Amino acid sequence: MNIKRTHKNAEIDRTAISLYDNYCDGYGATGNEGNGYVSVLKVSTGEVEKTEDFLLDGIVAYDRAEANDAYVGQINMLTASSFCGIAGQIWGFDMATTDEIENNEEKPVLVVKQYDGSDLPIYDAAPLLKAGISLFGTEKDRRYPPVPGGHIICANKSVTAYRPKSDEFKENEGFGVWCFIAISITRNRENSADLFIEDAGIWTQDDQPENLENFLKEHRKNVAWSITSCGEDQSVLYSRTYIGYAYRITTPGYIGTALTCAPYVSLAKNAIPKKGFHHLNDITLSEWEALQQNSKNT
Repeated sequence: MNIKRTHKNAEIDRTAISLYDNYCDGYGATGNEGNGYVSVLKVSTGEVEKTEDFLLDGIVAYDRAEANDAYVGQINMLTASSFCGIAGQIWGFDMATTDEIENNEEKPVLVVKQYDGSDLPIYDAAPLLKAGISLFGTEKDRRYPPVPGGHIICANKSVTAYRPKSDEFKENEGFGVWCFIAISITRNRENSADLFIEDAGIWTQDDQPENLENFLKEHRKNVAWSITSCGEDQSVLYSRTYIGYAYRITTPGYIGTALTCAPYVSLAKNAIPKKGFHHLNDITLSEWEALQQNSKNT
């Protein structure tokens, strides 16, 4: 099956180039080139040992979730509700397409019905999450992260909970935390927006990671229901959906945070191939990484 990824409407400026050589910047930031933006997917968790101040503990756990996996630390995260529109593109899907998606290697983990009776296949978002790590890098090996102190608009949700040393839980307490991100690709990308869904919660059943993961696999059905319901409300049909999650069984006596977010960014100048911004629509993620390696060696 040939996947329709890139937009066709050449009248819309989807260029999104940052002012900075090695930092992505937020959509709409002063000095950006172009009117477009790039959406990047991330889910992660963090934890910190509880002190006497739950609020400060939560700040540290949240910052650790920002720093873990695809690095989005040290930013002013601004919340948006939650679409990638006709001026936007998805990193790893439209641009620097992951090899798994390019080669149609993934099989649906779930298929659900939309309001018109058509099928909506649900795929694992792991390739798109990997693409986010490839672009931003990690805390220990940063590539083109969001500019420190930048004002970065993100689709986002988070949850913070304490795991006491006993198993008697009060409000905002439990064994662990979890979060989801989903992106649904609309069938008509010239007139409709791709839909982000974020979800997060506290796990209170037991301290067994396999049980929490089994819950999350089943919970994908609820996330898919929200997608098809939002589509029906707006008379929008989707061609495919990618869903990913992260979770943590928190250490006893620690505060845990689960963070799901999709930053809307302009790309660092050095992330742009020599052939130009729109060449990113013609290459895979592995080809982009090879170009990055070649530029580093010259």
